[in-house]
Amino acid sequence: MSRAMIAAVVRPVTTVGVLLLVYYRLPMDQPENGHTVLRLVSGILLVVVVLWWQVRMIARSRRPLWQGVQALALVIPLFLLLFANACFLLARHQPGSFSVELSRTDALYFVVTVFATVGFGDIVPVSELARIVVTVQMIGDLLVIGVALKVILLAVRRRSG
Repeated sequence: MSRAMIAAVVRPVTTVGVLLLVYYRLPMDQPENGHTVLRLVSGILLVVVVLWWQVRMIARSRRPLWQGVQALALVIPLFLLLFANACFLLARHQPGSFSVELSRTDALYFVVTVFATVGFGDIVPVSELARIVVTVQMIGDLLVIGVALKVILLAVRRRSG
């Protein structure tokens, strides 16, 4: 196996691992200060900037397909972890927002089930604010799956062809 192929596997796995580490290590003991929505909007803008930056990286890459995989390994987990963080903080600062208390893992599990459109029903948003956050996530999921994936694939095709 060539070094480039190993890097093509190791980089995305490492990216996801680092993002998970950051998610689990972020201090979450700050009191609710009303900036949660601002942080969520800022995080969504960060995901858009990261997507734009990754498309630029694909356009410059000698291996656009592998760079595209790296882009997906960064954009999708970043998006999901952003919403997991929002759900965790919402559940922590406004108990009763979800049908159960959420740990960080529960919040991540919930966000991934929403993203995968599985929705097992074991965790559901109960409060109006929780339903708004989850609705925004569902719309974002469609955009990430539809638009982000299309943009990345188009960049890979243009660079490859």
